[in-house]
Amino acid sequence: MFLTTVYTLISVIVVGLLALIGIVLFLFEEKVIRKVLLSFVSLSTGALLGDVFIHILPDLAENTETFSRSLLVVLGGILFSFILEKFIHWRHCHVLPSGEHHHHPMGIMNMAGETLHNFIDGLVIAAGYLASPAIGLSTTLAVILHEIPHEVGNMAVLLHAGFGRKKALFFNFLSGVACLLGAILVLVFAQSSAGLADMMLPFAAGNLLYIAGSDLIPELHKETRLPHGIVQFLCILAGMALMYAMVLFE
Repeated sequence: MFLTTVYTLISVIVVGLLALIGIVLFLFEEKVIRKVLLSFVSLSTGALLGDVFIHILPDLAENTETFSRSLLVVLGGILFSFILEKFIHWRHCHVLPSGEHHHHPMGIMNMAGETLHNFIDGLVIAAGYLASPAIGLSTTLAVILHEIPHEVGNMAVLLHAGFGRKKALFFNFLSGVACLLGAILVLVFAQSSAGLADMMLPFAAGNLLYIAGSDLIPELHKETRLPHGIVQFLCILAGMALMYAMVLFE
């Protein structure tokens, strides 16, 4: 349990620090950032799907007695993610807003959603490490690839909502602390509840599937030009290949 805790804390700290990556908005033109972010969205889509179908579900299937129950928890994770987004009236902003005016209350709502999102990331990463170091590492990598475009997009929303650069960067970083809190919560309760890990891993799979299917893929469909679609498809394959490569090196 000690090594699991160490691995988990290191991973969530790295993910939390990604909140500072929004500083790239100050270094490059919006056109360049938008093009790079769409490639990252494609890569993270493949990584999230690959993590679920190559790492998490096969691990759950090893226990044939509880696999059916685990699949129900996967569905529960998807439904929970749907309800969560409906409840806070918030959606992920993975690419820069295209000229749309954002009011200050929208920025506050976005911060509330971002904090909850990071909290769930912490739960997901901790659940992965409770299952095995390999699943924890693959889940962390998938989350990192997802968070890079997400954090840049979130930073853009805060700037459009009227936050100053320093304040937007600070609040974006502050929301990243929730990732650490989510992981600690799972680790603490895992010691007192032996069945928590069995429930959290399929829940994490449902959350990752929801992010890929509901947030990332629709974002990719906004780009309709064939050459860009081919690049997106290749990046999705690359994300899946990355997850498969991790199996070969286990």
